[in-house]
Amino acid sequence: MSYHVDQNGYYGNFGGAFIPEMLYPNVEELRTNYLQIMNDPSFKKDFDQLLKDYVGRPTPLYFAKRLSEKYGTRIYFKREDLNHTGAHKVNNTIGQILLARKLGKKRIIAETGAGQHGVATATVCALMGMQCVVYMGEIDIARQAPNVARMKMLGAEVRPALSGSRTLKDATNEAIRDWINNPLDTHYIIGSAIGPHPYPDMVTRFQSVISEEIRKQLLEKEGRDYPDHVVACIGGGSNAAGSYYHFLDDTRVNIIAVEAAGKGIDSGESAATSALGREGIIHGCKTLLMQTDDGQITEPYSISAGLDYPGVGPMHAHLYASKRGEFISVTDDDAMNAGLELTRLEGIIPAIETAHALAVPQQRPFKKDEVVVINLSGRGDKDLNTYIDHFNL
Repeated sequence: MSYHVDQNGYYGNFGGAFIPEMLYPNVEELRTNYLQIMNDPSFKKDFDQLLKDYVGRPTPLYFAKRLSEKYGTRIYFKREDLNHTGAHKVNNTIGQILLARKLGKKRIIAETGAGQHGVATATVCALMGMQCVVYMGEIDIARQAPNVARMKMLGAEVRPALSGSRTLKDATNEAIRDWINNPLDTHYIIGSAIGPHPYPDMVTRFQSVISEEIRKQLLEKEGRDYPDHVVACIGGGSNAAGSYYHFLDDTRVNIIAVEAAGKGIDSGESAATSALGREGIIHGCKTLLMQTDDGQITEPYSISAGLDYPGVGPMHAHLYASKRGEFISVTDDDAMNAGLELTRLEGIIPAIETAHALAVPQQRPFKKDEVVVINLSGRGDKDLNTYIDHFNL
């Protein structure tokens, strides 16, 4: 069994392109051109150069000595928090804006939840001199104010999504409406491994620089180019997809995906899609989706603005259904405590999304000689107010 996308845009039973007719030309233009453009030597040269000189790659693979001692295993962090803009998101936005330029697009739209993808999109638009509109749920605008300010400083227009739960799902709906109305000059930079084919594969390929570097760095540090476990948080799941990519078919590597259980899986306030979801279609692809018996999307909840999405990317749905991935759900409280623990033991303040992945060693034992790589997908600057409120700091 392959865990990569097939020629029709499916991961097993999940994926595809379920789109309104108005969007067909845009998506088809991308599908027929993305691999050719990405494999072009001049594109690769520009992409690699910007990742190195602008983003600051390669990011370090850091051995967390004190945390490893506490949990009796060998824990490494892939430090995506050290990228320019503070998260993994910029790997994808650099790639997609170069691709949009090759396709002759003049205007960029994006959706954002935690604001990191919005900041990364606004950043590359400023870099390339392109118009930028970012859609963001009204609730997320309130809880991620520093990122909203960054986007505006960078010249982006931030448009609030006022419908539904007024979070990530609704921002995505608004962005898709914009794209339908502006099909010719606009490229939609989707921030996660979700959406109609080829987006999940394209975003994953741009993010696969993460697992590519992990292999090289582990060879240097451990004398082998694979970990025993690779751990990442998933909402839509681009940081996870990038962390897993080069290990998907390597059965020596256990893939661990960490979802947001919110106030508890059965509390009615959760975003644990693997536990609560079933097959459905959202934002252009077939995947696992939290929904009612009559197919209405269930509103997700998480303390993390980046994980409260009612579905997962189709790659992750396939990893779950095929049992290739081990799925763990982490509550708000456990995630917040894990974030504080990392801060106190290693001097790194993580994003709350990342803190969900950090809770795994508390919930699941690892062996003494095992190598565990956790993708530290973002830094916690944007979440300081949430930390302050939670811990009464």
